[in-house]
Amino acid sequence: MAQFSAAPHNPGFSSESSSDDSDVPAGYSERLYNEDLAPLRHQTWSAYNIFAFWMSDVHSVGGYVFAGSLFALGLTSWQVLIALLVGISIVNLFCNLIAKPSQQNGVPYPVACRATFGVLGANLPAVIRGLIAVAWYGIQTYLASSALVIVVLKFFPQWLPYADVHHHGFMGLSALGWGGFMLLWVLQALVFWHGMETIKKFIDFAGPAVYVVMFVLAGYMVWRAGWQNIGINLGGVKYHGLGVVPVMITAISLVVSYFSGPMLNFGDFSRYGKSFRSVKAGNFWGLPVNFLAFSLVTVVTTAATLPVFGQLITDPVETVGRIDYPSAVILGALTFTIATIGINIVANFVSPAFDFSNVAPRLISWRMGGMLAAVASVFITPWNLFNNPAVIHYTLDVLGSFIGPLYGVLIVDFYLVKRQKIVLHDLYTVSETGTYWYRNGVNYKAVAALLPAAAIAVTCVMVPSLDGMANFSWFIGAGLGAVFYRVLTLR
Repeated sequence: MAQFSAAPHNPGFSSESSSDDSDVPAGYSERLYNEDLAPLRHQTWSAYNIFAFWMSDVHSVGGYVFAGSLFALGLTSWQVLIALLVGISIVNLFCNLIAKPSQQNGVPYPVACRATFGVLGANLPAVIRGLIAVAWYGIQTYLASSALVIVVLKFFPQWLPYADVHHHGFMGLSALGWGGFMLLWVLQALVFWHGMETIKKFIDFAGPAVYVVMFVLAGYMVWRAGWQNIGINLGGVKYHGLGVVPVMITAISLVVSYFSGPMLNFGDFSRYGKSFRSVKAGNFWGLPVNFLAFSLVTVVTTAATLPVFGQLITDPVETVGRIDYPSAVILGALTFTIATIGINIVANFVSPAFDFSNVAPRLISWRMGGMLAAVASVFITPWNLFNNPAVIHYTLDVLGSFIGPLYGVLIVDFYLVKRQKIVLHDLYTVSETGTYWYRNGVNYKAVAALLPAAAIAVTCVMVPSLDGMANFSWFIGAGLGAVFYRVLTLR
């Protein structure tokens, strides 16, 4: 990470750090600074690197299953494609908005939050995003390892007894499950430990690699099925005329919600962009264009499973597992495993690394923050979390309800209150004369806007009678957070 991070020395800025802390630039507080959180001196990512980031984020087993699951709403294939395209275009717009402060100043998400929540209050949005990432990191690793175990058993059926949690299990996971989980856990940790340059190279490779396999898989399935046997009404025609509009709006909202986590902390990656123009170009190619291509391949492949296998299969690993050629199964399984490692690192590893480092910069480096998240993901036993709908609902949905309000508050503050201007040096000072030293280091107006907006979003998710609003909780939370904060700042 050091190759990206370098804080500028500002001799004219009043010093408040201890004189013996020579690694802390003059004017920066040791409570807020380490090399990993410092503003970048060299921003080197091109539009392609941002494009590859989104490819790694989109091309995953979860993304494939999510796109396929929209058919359960009763939409036809073309309606699903329209919903996906509109939804991802909204994500593209919102990512451009949240990217600017971090790219402009070369700082990660939690440091950018200091301008809104105060230099100490920023730990609140940082920890919320970090905890969400830890939970999803564990779940994604478990899901990828489960897919890997399925493929392993296809070739080594004699290991089946070790996949039985009742005979060879520990803490709710079978011996073979533990082996797959820890293998992926270690592989992801190795990539992460080598820093952002290695992560950049990995996602530059992983995104296109999955595309190759996806196109080959789609071509194979079309060849097996025949074009004339591939239908477009996979979900059944349940809606006619304008009756389909509310359902498509729900699908669009689900697309935005699916990307809400990476969207919130996109600044962790946009900070590396050479220019804001390159970030916007990368977002355009990586979101609307890339997602549309991925969705087309997903829809075609999913549609072909019906005539080929006699049932609709939305899990690509299961589709690959049914192919008769062992080499194709191995290649497909490895590729989807690589894809899941890619999305897990960019969406759920880098974020808590910065977030937890922000809590105690002098004690927790970027690498240590990431490893804390990785270790925590084991102790929460994500397989138990995933297999208990009530627990995952109460845990992740409640935490997720904070993402929308956080986004709304941050956007209103940067564009309407700060007028897109941030005093970079003051993001790292605890001096009471600093621009972002609010009372006790916390901007209580931001907190006062966040909490009620999040409470309403949580209510939409948790109260059964409001389940129709649950799919729109991100928009409700973001809108209320923005309005509440704007009203408070106008006062």
